[in-house]
Amino acid sequence: MSRASVVVIGNEILTGKFADENGPFFIRRFRELGVDLVRLVTIADTIEAIADEVALCAARSDHVFTTGGVGPTHDDLTFEGIAAAFDLPLRVHPDLVALMERFGMPRDAANLRMATLPEGAELVLGEGMHYPVIRVRNVWILPGVPFLAARKFEVIAPMLTGQKVGCLKVYARNQETDVAAALAGIQAAHPGVDIGSYPRFGEGDHSLIVTLESRDPAALAAARAATVSALDVLRVEEA
Repeated sequence: MSRASVVVIGNEILTGKFADENGPFFIRRFRELGVDLVRLVTIADTIEAIADEVALCAARSDHVFTTGGVGPTHDDLTFEGIAAAFDLPLRVHPDLVALMERFGMPRDAANLRMATLPEGAELVLGEGMHYPVIRVRNVWILPGVPFLAARKFEVIAPMLTGQKVGCLKVYARNQETDVAAALAGIQAAHPGVDIGSYPRFGEGDHSLIVTLESRDPAALAAARAATVSALDVLRVEEA
């Protein structure tokens, strides 16, 4: 089963100038693809922060996706940070230079920043793409603009492997403190199901939502039956 991490890079996200759209996109798409998202973090535009986080995620995940910091300006430092993460030199990639010239982009210092990649970087082109996705080892480097990040990700998506997770939401009248022991017992009896408990206030007739998640339909059904038996359940919905 594939495990993925996402590193959202940008001072503009941390300072609130722009809301992060890429993180929620990846949460949704990985769930649809059956890929386990194990880490999602937003970091500043510094070489040190990028290097530290990418190195950590690359060691713990099958795939790492970065967004942001790949443009021509002084604060676009993603390539430098990823090179530092893997202790790689930076090299001007001739294929990217040729592509820029084909698009009529001048061969100046700003544009060459976008073609200066960690040594060994791969260029991955998909159908309908004019500009490649860049990969360094198990790190996929995407732009920060949400539309472009999503479009490029869909080129990569078929390369990911996963089995979809079934998820149920159980709405109940119970207070969490009254059923904590029962939920612990259900979790112990059904180790193949991930059980979460979330108190709710002022949302209608329920005061608790319990989620049941598993890739095993039979295990999920058994945990559902046990949960419905133990709680004062109003309804169960697929999520």
